[in-house]
Amino acid sequence: MQKDQLFTRRRMLLAGAAALGAAGTAGLIVAGSDEEGARIAAHAPAPAPAPAPAPGPQARQAPLKSSAFRLQPLTGGAPPHSAPRKLKVRTEPIFRIPEHGRQMMLTFDDGPNPDYTPHILDTLAKHDVRAMFFLCGECVEVNPHLVARMAEDGHVVGNHTWTHPLLTTLDRSEIKSEMERTSHIIEKFYGDLPQWFRAPYGAWNKATFQLGAEMGMEPMAWTIDTTDWDTPGTDVIIDRVESGAAPGVVILSHDAGGDRSQTVEAIQEWLPYLLDSGYHLTVPNRRV
Repeated sequence: MQKDQLFTRRRMLLAGAAALGAAGTAGLIVAGSDEEGARIAAHAPAPAPAPAPAPGPQARQAPLKSSAFRLQPLTGGAPPHSAPRKLKVRTEPIFRIPEHGRQMMLTFDDGPNPDYTPHILDTLAKHDVRAMFFLCGECVEVNPHLVARMAEDGHVVGNHTWTHPLLTTLDRSEIKSEMERTSHIIEKFYGDLPQWFRAPYGAWNKATFQLGAEMGMEPMAWTIDTTDWDTPGTDVIIDRVESGAAPGVVILSHDAGGDRSQTVEAIQEWLPYLLDSGYHLTVPNRRV
């Protein structure tokens, strides 16, 4: 979404949402079967973050040799093409992923954008890493080739509504339209219905959880906000990722919604740092 009048509200709301996400109960996606993947440890305390390796030569030694260790899927089998899963309605989104093998997940919101998304995809491809992209329908409509590339490169895409509205200000039918239209256009160009949903600004309510479950989508939040939406400077973004790195962390970045040149520059620095530090960057399986 690239509407100038939303930028100020985006910054205020995201700052609040990040605080809420950090304080929320940690949700867990469990590796294994579909049934296991739908479980959530609703009252499990969030583990203390592991200290990030100190920058310097030692922190960047022993890079991973095989991409197989970087691409460990979160979930197993999936239902047939275009068949939404029957999901239990959650009462809060998922904030974290399993910590097995120092796993982390990278996510990007608001795209695709022709000025920034290709550069991020290029960096991910260079390091043979997959990520999750939460797409806005209106951006998919004008950049379908980028969605097709995400599919070809093995990235997982999620639903981020059509126009990036504050869903808590809409009625149920309006929320359904925003989510449903986006799922349909993602299926058209990605080749599959999205199985994940992220509410714009991290603003969730009962209707979003219910409708998402009806459409076969799990609600995904985040653990660490890079604050790149506020264009704080490339060094700040790098520091937030590297200092916040820990097993189970979900990183929030953006590839659209404003000037994302800092995000493009920052990922070229922090992505190899995470890999050289031994983190396994994972995504959920696509349907087959």
